[in-house]
Order: sequence, then structure tokens, then C-alpha cells
Amino acid sequence: MNYVLLFLAAYCLGSIPTAVWVSKGFFGIDIRDYGSGNAGATNTFRVLGPRWGSFVMICDSLKGFLAVKLALFLPQFADNDIAFLNIQLIFGIAAVLGHIFPVWANFRGGKGVATLFGLVIGISPWTALACSGIFLLVLYLTRFVSLSSILASLAFPVFILVIFNVDNHFYRVFAVAVALLVILTHQKNIGRILKGAENKVPIFKNRDRRKQRNR
Repeated sequence: MNYVLLFLAAYCLGSIPTAVWVSKGFFGIDIRDYGSGNAGATNTFRVLGPRWGSFVMICDSLKGFLAVKLALFLPQFADNDIAFLNIQLIFGIAAVLGHIFPVWANFRGGKGVATLFGLVIGISPWTALACSGIFLLVLYLTRFVSLSSILASLAFPVFILVIFNVDNHFYRVFAVAVALLVILTHQKNIGRILKGAENKVPIFKNRDRRKQRNR
């Protein structure tokens, strides 16, 4: 029974629709009616700007991070590293499902990238740091949040399978599944990027102003 309750708690935690509550509470709109229609950090960056996009990204990441920490309420796994990691993954996945299908927002949520990132922070901080580096580098070079998320997610299984060589089959399968899921949920973004129609996020305003002056 404890497993079921904690799984439901992780799902409900992931279901907190940060972007929806921020857009309705501070702007009087539903973020899902604008931009890409997703209730996630990327669309918040696009519609409400970097300040609120960053806030939503942090909150959504916290959902994944706190979800994996629910495994601490199952001390019987404390001495079994593989079982404990698997339980953490299960609770983290529950939070991601909650973010994508939030019970508090009519099951219309975001794509789960930020929540997945929080999950990885809670389980593998060094892997999360490496993926963050790729995300920030791509974001600096392109200002595409979607492309940054895609490439960071593709790097995730490379770090798990090759560089850090994590000896856990469930985690390995999970890493590959994450990369495939992100590609699947970003098909429209990929299409817009290829067509040159994807919106850029003006995070680096000084850099953008310099480019405009040079034109």
C-alpha cells in the first residue's frame, strides 16, 4: 500500500500545473491558448518571457526532484542500491506522467522535459550537470529552447550508457526512452526548426541588440 500511495503522491506532485497557474494568476490567460498550446517551460518562455519561463522551469524541475526523493520513505530499500534507484525512477516517471497529464488541469499539460531534468538531478547530479551544459551551450548559440532540450535529451543516454557507464538495466532503458520521448513530443518543433519558423527566445538581450546593430 505504501508503494501505491507514494506513486500517487508523485503523480499528484507532477500534476501541479505551474505554467497554467502562473499564466492565469498573473496574466489572466491560459498559457495553453497561446504559442504551442503546451503548459510547460518552453511555451512560457515564448509567451510570457524569460523571467516567468525560468520560474516555471525551476518549479517543474523541482517536481521531478522531489518525486524521486519520495523513495526515502521506503527505508527497506536503503541497503539495495539497484532497487532504490529503480524505485526512484518509478516515482520520477509518475511525476513526469503527472506533468504531461495533470489531474489538476484537465489532463492537458506540458512535454515533461523540465520534470525529467529534475528527476535526473535527484538521481544523477553529475549527469544532470553535463546535460545542463549542453542545453545552455545550444541555447546560447541558437536561442531555441526546443532544440536545446532535444540535444540535451539525446546526450542523456550517451552519458548513462557510455561515459558514466551506469550499471543498471532499468536506468539504461529509461535513458534511451527519454531521448525517444523528447523527439516524439517535439516533432512539431523539429518541423518548425527545419522550416526556419521556430520562435527564438531573446534571453541574451545584449547579444541580440549587438546583432541587430550590426545588420
